[in-house]
Amino acid sequence: MQTNIVAPFKDTPEGQEAEAIVRKCVHCGFCLATCPTYQLLGDELDSPRGRIYLMKQVLEGEPVTARTQLHLDRCLTCRNCETTCPSGVEYGRLVDIGRGLVEKRVPRSFAEQMKRKALSAVVPKANVFSPLLKLGQLARPVLPAAMQQKLPSAAAASAGDYNWPAARHARRMLVLEGCVQPALAPSINAATARLLDHCGISLIKAEQAGCCGALDYHLSRHDTGMDYMRRNIDAWWPHIEAGVEAIVITASGCGAMVKEYAHLLRNDARYQKKAAKVSALMRDVAEVVTQEHGKLGEFARIGGGGTQQKRRLAFHPPCSLQHGLKLRNLVEPLLTAAGFELTYVANAHLCCGSAGTYSILQPELSQRLLRNKIEALEAGQAEAIVTANIGCQTHLQSATQRPVRHWVEVLEERVRALSLANVA
Repeated sequence: MQTNIVAPFKDTPEGQEAEAIVRKCVHCGFCLATCPTYQLLGDELDSPRGRIYLMKQVLEGEPVTARTQLHLDRCLTCRNCETTCPSGVEYGRLVDIGRGLVEKRVPRSFAEQMKRKALSAVVPKANVFSPLLKLGQLARPVLPAAMQQKLPSAAAASAGDYNWPAARHARRMLVLEGCVQPALAPSINAATARLLDHCGISLIKAEQAGCCGALDYHLSRHDTGMDYMRRNIDAWWPHIEAGVEAIVITASGCGAMVKEYAHLLRNDARYQKKAAKVSALMRDVAEVVTQEHGKLGEFARIGGGGTQQKRRLAFHPPCSLQHGLKLRNLVEPLLTAAGFELTYVANAHLCCGSAGTYSILQPELSQRLLRNKIEALEAGQAEAIVTANIGCQTHLQSATQRPVRHWVEVLEERVRALSLANVA
């Protein structure tokens, strides 16, 4: 696609990157077939191709309006279009740049500004989010039905095994604790620690690390998002120098962001080399378990064998896992080898509507996507739904009576059961 970038953008790193990405787009339209918002709305400007055209107009100095902002806001940043694109257009990077440029030119209403400021002030800060969540759970019975639906009960949040094994192995890996996961589902990282302990790996925490920076960065608060990235790098660096093998991330949304640290901090002279090292060390938990699964026991026996009926699960692969990290068909073989039966899920490539803060900022579209996803996940009559990202997990659970869990928890339970059986 030909471009004519105007002077205010042409000589900036963001403008140059955006121009290179726009030029890759050949306007073929393959992305329309896999874009969730285009499927719902049927508007070309609510497709990746249409949004690229809008961002091209911004870069070329055309007037920027609230309609431009609306179409960019409606994008889930699911990056399904990247998986589909034959030209390798890095749409996720482009839309972050485009939204940032539009944000500076189109004022939002006071209510919208306050909503975004509140999200930034609460969600990434575990010491703020956790007590507010507990307050909300106490008040849950008197809250409106819509808020009750979004708010996990205290019983659900406290369910699970939080036992974390002592660090006793020579092999060590770091874990990202994150911002909301320690409050919503602390059992996920604990299960990961126990699973890796079976493999002879100790999973350790860096207490000063926290939010990966995704929430602020995707809200066009780029400087704040990168400050979170630098804080994590500082917290992890002594452990990296001490020889940890990897930074394990159990929320694929966070993993997709940490994988971008090297790129986003490439112009920061102080952090560029450290950021590159961090991105190189980042591993989704599925990658680690796939590499180490031979040490987890005889998978063929984990399911019990014989006449024992297999548990039926429906797996939802988050967009951040399959389109952001490009990790497809890693979790499914682990679960089937462990004796679970995975049901067929139609349109598994489509977003569930969670998408970080999207379910709050674009509730109507989010709920339509959620209804479609739940219908697909429940069609196979699975007894439980499993996924790989805390945002998807919480979002899905709000619309179904079936338990929704992280896949690593159900796998760890199965491995533990085999270990106990062998001891007996």
